[in-house]
Amino acid sequence: MKIINEANYVDKADNAIKESKKQKDKKGKFIGMVTTTQIRNLLSLISAIDNDVRSFRKEDLSDSIKGRIAYLKVRFLYDAGRDQKVKNFVETAKLIDIVEEIDGKRSNFMLFSRYMEALVAYHRYYGGKDQ
Repeated sequence: MKIINEANYVDKADNAIKESKKQKDKKGKFIGMVTTTQIRNLLSLISAIDNDVRSFRKEDLSDSIKGRIAYLKVRFLYDAGRDQKVKNFVETAKLIDIVEEIDGKRSNFMLFSRYMEALVAYHRYYGGKDQ
């Protein structure tokens, strides 16, 4: 069963942001939310691909686009390895797992893109900002 679908992606984004606000490190100290800049950097990676996917009319995406989607995992992992707040966000939002669920399908990528937009919206709504 997929992590997100058309009916639940907004609620999943809401819950992921709420949960990420509560996360603590191993010593019990609150980690805090990612900054607006950090979350927008992740979204910008997706936006570049999104433009190509929107203009691509077949359900099965081209190998070039699939490669760019696969690279998202690498960038998410890299950014998560550099900053505990980003790692917390990537894990709580299940971004790696959801990228894998795209499976080269246009409709799955479009859903993922909307999920990321919902994450950004809830982040802002719950007071996310640059620190």
